[in-house]
Amino acid sequence: MFFKGPENNKDFYWTNHVKEKMRYYGLGEGRLRRILRTPDRREEGIAPNTIALMQFDGIKKQKEIWLMYQSAGKKKKMISAWRYPTISPKGKAISIPEDVIQELRRLKL
Repeated sequence: MFFKGPENNKDFYWTNHVKEKMRYYGLGEGRLRRILRTPDRREEGIAPNTIALMQFDGIKKQKEIWLMYQSAGKKKKMISAWRYPTISPKGKAISIPEDVIQELRRLKL
C-alpha cells in the first residue's frame, strides 16, 4: 500500500523524517494532530528548542505514542514520532530509539 504522507500548510511543516516514522509505526496525520491538541504528558525534547508530547495508546494504556515538534513562528515543525512499548518514567530523559537520535544528529536540529 502506498503512503502519501501529510502535506505542508500554513500551520504545519512535516519533515521527511517524521513522514518515514509515520509509515514505519503506522501513525496517521490525524493521530499526531490529536496528540498535539490533547497530550497526556509534555516533556522537553532531546533536540534543542523542541517539545515532546505523549499520548497513551491502547485500551489498557500500556503503550505510548510520542511526537516531537519545534515551534517556528506560527508554524509547528513536526520532527519525529515514535511508539514506546511500555510506560516511560515521568520527568526523566525519554528513551528514544537510537535510529531516531542518529537521524536528528544528522539533521543538526
